Amino acid sequence: GARTLHRRALAAFGYGPKTLARVLRLQRALRLARAGVPYAACAARAGYADQAHLARDVKELAGRPLGRLLGGG
Repeated sequence: GARTLHRRALAAFGYGPKTLARVLRLQRALRLARAGVPYAACAARAGYADQAHLARDVKELAGRPLGRLLGGG
């Protein structure tokens, strides 16, 4: 059930399944960005509603803006 899944995810990853899904989606977007795909296209291909949604998730999960996370200014 849902509670069992949540408990197992907490034990394995330290956070719940929804946060795990956000982390995996962010990793997909970062992989695309590192390959030179424009940020808006990264967001769309990784499953974000738009580039602003990607930017918010990066800031929340990584603690810094997308450009800085990828090594820019």
